[in-house]
Amino acid sequence: MPEIARKISILAISGSLRAASVNSAVLRCAIKQAPEHIDITLFDGVGSLPHFNPDLDNGTVAEPVKLFRQQLAAADGVLIACPEYAHGAPGAFKNALDWVVASGELVNKPLALLNAAPRASLAQESLLETLSVMSAKMIAAASVTLPITIKNITETQILADAELCRVLKSAVDTFVAAIHETQLQN
Repeated sequence: MPEIARKISILAISGSLRAASVNSAVLRCAIKQAPEHIDITLFDGVGSLPHFNPDLDNGTVAEPVKLFRQQLAAADGVLIACPEYAHGAPGAFKNALDWVVASGELVNKPLALLNAAPRASLAQESLLETLSVMSAKMIAAASVTLPITIKNITETQILADAELCRVLKSAVDTFVAAIHETQLQN
């Protein structure tokens, strides 16, 4: 990999609000798998965002929305792990995305999806559609479904599984390379 002039910043967002979320555990493991020159920050404010209302998106937004937008804008890329509920993305996560449709923080932003449930493909398809409408720059090669077969797997169990770590590290490395390539083009 070529020498990188500055640290790459990635914002990781879990679509789950559960304290013991597998998706959040996957993102914490991604943080641990990242190369030293990569700064991955886990955003934990999805649940604090108010319900989206276009009438409230008038330049003076609630502080959690402002913080979310600032962190997205500052990130070089966004890594999402989102569960599937009722064949779609959870409402709280879709709400978070709704807050950045008009403000545009995801426009041309490199983005990768990590799927922690091999049987859950409908939410991923739905997210791909939503994110493409938002003009995010999807990095397909870094968007992977992890071969997780244990229900409610923990971060410790993920890190102890060589195959899961290999797939996750490969996805992170591929994502970082794509972000770097994007930076060279701009």
